[in-house]
Amino acid sequence: MTFLRRAFAIVALALLAAAPARAFETRATAAWVYDMSTQTVLLDKNADVALPPASMSKLMTINMLFEALRDGRVTLDTTFAVSSRAKAMGGSTMFLNEMDRPTVHDLIRGMIINSGNDACVVVAEGLAGTEDAFAALMTERAKALGMTNSTFRNSSGWPDPDHRMSMRDLGILAKRLISEFPEYYPIFSETEFNYQDRAPANASNRNPLLRISAADWQADGLKTGHTSEAGYGLVGSAVMGDRRVIFVITGLASDTDRAQESEAIVNWAFRQFTQKTIAKAGTRLAEAPVWMGAADTVGLVPAEDISLLVPAQVQEGVTAEVIYTGPVTAPVTAGQQLGELIVHVPDLPDARVPLVAEADVAAGGFTKRLTTAAQVLMRRYLDSRSGDPAPAS
Repeated sequence: MTFLRRAFAIVALALLAAAPARAFETRATAAWVYDMSTQTVLLDKNADVALPPASMSKLMTINMLFEALRDGRVTLDTTFAVSSRAKAMGGSTMFLNEMDRPTVHDLIRGMIINSGNDACVVVAEGLAGTEDAFAALMTERAKALGMTNSTFRNSSGWPDPDHRMSMRDLGILAKRLISEFPEYYPIFSETEFNYQDRAPANASNRNPLLRISAADWQADGLKTGHTSEAGYGLVGSAVMGDRRVIFVITGLASDTDRAQESEAIVNWAFRQFTQKTIAKAGTRLAEAPVWMGAADTVGLVPAEDISLLVPAQVQEGVTAEVIYTGPVTAPVTAGQQLGELIVHVPDLPDARVPLVAEADVAAGGFTKRLTTAAQVLMRRYLDSRSGDPAPAS
């Protein structure tokens, strides 16, 4: 087990033995906080419970429209008709009427900034013919994207006992909108939109973080939600340097509580954790014995720099181990995955990093095979003399 002890020493030195961060005690009934840069879940509270998402589920309608843009089915200048059903939608709206022909760009801004229920119905009918058909497509697409706790009955988040999403699913959706549609994502940070000057009272983006001027981080999305059943919620994202944090909360008692809780979560996520590079690509972290190879061992290295989140305070707590199935049989190709580095950080999920062969190891020639066979026979002989069973070769 020498290789494990060596891995412990190397990784502990790089991490400076960080201590666990104090867990965030959120007032939300359910929450999910995720560091996108390091793919680390920082907080999970009832994150897989299917709950009423209110207008946060508009993000799925927006995703469906972004996919239609990417596929070329529509352009930003495509216009959609407004049905009587869309015009009759209550709650927050763009105040569309049947004479309007809003563009796709108008509707995106109307859904994001105005939280327009009418805009969502227009998009649903424009893409699928009916809102019911569109909701079925939303559910099917969500499952394909790994959103296993989402069921849609409408395009807007209008209250329905079967319209449900989990906080993790909303986080998965947020990650997708940020990473897959960078050309449209800046719309989420726009603060004002007043379609044809009809709704000055509903022209402001409800995301409270967009109005905060933090010294070291900047929010840029995504969507609020509120119904009497769901309470106040937010799917948010903020950036500080090279880090991006996504969070989803729901069940707050007021818009003030939502604003305060959102800011507190972002501050905690950025300031209680730091991103550290614990090993550079190609750094030998362990050695694995090679069976019947031209060399007796091969170095195990990360193919890319290993960057992890660790609690900001520096004490004891982080450990690491290298695991692999060995001995490795020659020939070995440089870059071939042979094992994993598992880093255990208190209060965070284990980080698992692939380790690859540092160099090629050719199969041994006749002399090597002869020497190995002799070693095996000698070991079996010595084991038989000691009365212990010979190990499998």
